[in-house]
Amino acid sequence: MENVILSVRNLCAGYRNRRILDNIDLDIQRGKIYSIIGPNGCGKTTLIRAMSRNLRPESGEILLDGSNIFRTNTKQVARKMAVLGQSDNSMSDITVRTLVQYGRYAHKKWWAGSDSEDARIVDWAIERTGMLSLQNRRINALSGGERQRARIAMAIAQKPEMILLDEPTTYLDIAHQLEIMELVSALNREEGITVVMVLHDMNHAARYSDELVLLDNQKIYRTGRPQELLDNGELEKVFKVEAEILTDSEDNSPIFYAKRVRR
Repeated sequence: MENVILSVRNLCAGYRNRRILDNIDLDIQRGKIYSIIGPNGCGKTTLIRAMSRNLRPESGEILLDGSNIFRTNTKQVARKMAVLGQSDNSMSDITVRTLVQYGRYAHKKWWAGSDSEDARIVDWAIERTGMLSLQNRRINALSGGERQRARIAMAIAQKPEMILLDEPTTYLDIAHQLEIMELVSALNREEGITVVMVLHDMNHAARYSDELVLLDNQKIYRTGRPQELLDNGELEKVFKVEAEILTDSEDNSPIFYAKRVRR
């Protein structure tokens, strides 16, 4: 398909002889936001790890613009796809600007240092994520929301066509969760970056996504627009809850209100 940037074909993946995903097929279209949702243990992180080249599948393939990501040079993949896993504290003692500069790695020859183009893009990424006043502060001196914005700045400094995010709002308070979701939405809308993310919050997924990918029992249970999945009671079946679907008065996005566990 012409508009597909990433394709997952017949994917089987897991850990230590334990299969987590079985025969997954999924197409990611350019310019959209996808949220992967589902119960704990259903394989959300396993899928995003395979898609991001951090987990080699048992079988099947993942194609980035038609090329198998496991047979493609690392820098070539990084020029098209940025990846942010769950919170990483391994580079906490460097400044925001230094962290963001790492995002230019994919575009550098091994012998080359930074140039004016790199500096311009780093400046852009820092400003775009609202980190200008914090660029000389060390990562370990930032709040959780600020750290996440710094990591997103590093990702977009790659100038990728798509970003994969694994639980980008975990451990953040409500205000910082919304701040990150609004930033991701703006990057998609204004920069044209395709987004695939794992989310636990159903209402964030419903409000900010074009498409939901619902996983259950090692497979994709269903994909579709948020309104479709919520209106048809698909989430209630998979999560085994009784829920009421409300409507946001501002943007008409569906709101998932879980009332009780199904007995």
